[in-house]
Amino acid sequence: MKGRSLELFFVDGDPDGMLTAEVFNWTGHVLKLPRAQIAEGLRRSDAQRTGVYALLGTLDEKNAVYIGETENLAQRIADHAREKDWWEHAVLITSSDDGLHKAHVRYLEKRMVELAASAEGITLVNSNAPGGASLNEAATSNMERFLENLQIVLPAIRVDILNSRRRPSESRPSDEHGDSASMTRFYMSVSRHDIKAEAILQGNEFIVQKGSQCRPEWIGTRAHNEGYAIRHAEFVAKGIIKVQDGVGEFTENYAFTSPSAASTAIAGRSDNGRRSWRTESGVSYADWETQQLSKSAP
Repeated sequence: MKGRSLELFFVDGDPDGMLTAEVFNWTGHVLKLPRAQIAEGLRRSDAQRTGVYALLGTLDEKNAVYIGETENLAQRIADHAREKDWWEHAVLITSSDDGLHKAHVRYLEKRMVELAASAEGITLVNSNAPGGASLNEAATSNMERFLENLQIVLPAIRVDILNSRRRPSESRPSDEHGDSASMTRFYMSVSRHDIKAEAILQGNEFIVQKGSQCRPEWIGTRAHNEGYAIRHAEFVAKGIIKVQDGVGEFTENYAFTSPSAASTAIAGRSDNGRRSWRTESGVSYADWETQQLSKSAP
């Protein structure tokens, strides 16, 4: 992926406050509003446009999102402020040249709902699937490119609602041993339960490979690992982990943010993946990382 330049503007100088986000040479414009600043934010000119929006908050102790579209964002968000009390942030997505029209935003709403439904770690609150809109070939291509930029911008402002961490099978190393520094293969086993797993480090992602075995349920304490316990149950519910004969198995490649996040999902309890994951020659991830650092030292 080529580099992108993202411009963030903290309206009040507060990183937790109102902000705007844009990408160089992209007409998209994103405005993120904390609920406490809704009245102020909706008076802005960029809140008066046609666009799509996301309401973010917590429902039943889970991260939740509601996605919609409108020809008047300020009015629609104000209505939601009166009618819905669970959300804490609103994200307004428009075009800096006000070039989005009704068909565009209906298409974007449908695609965003589809992407959010397949993303992990988020509960989609929408009760009905939007109908979308019929666009010609050129407009469809433009809106898909618009979405590609959103999938970069939103995680940068801590709104990761469109990106699934499922990865295609091509994520496997092309070389036999996977000993490339950019794509290295690691193995983990839980001998007591005859569990074996395989993962690759690709870029900044630690990708557990399809067919890797794991504990079928969370067995660790929940007090300090509530998020991991919920995620493990979600993996089973969404079919990412299939349970058969008392053993879990990953049905597809899945990208974790760290070796420990991956090993915790495998073990079904808190685990130090830097020690559990090992190369084919038996070197722990921690020691392998030290070796890579020594190679790059001047």
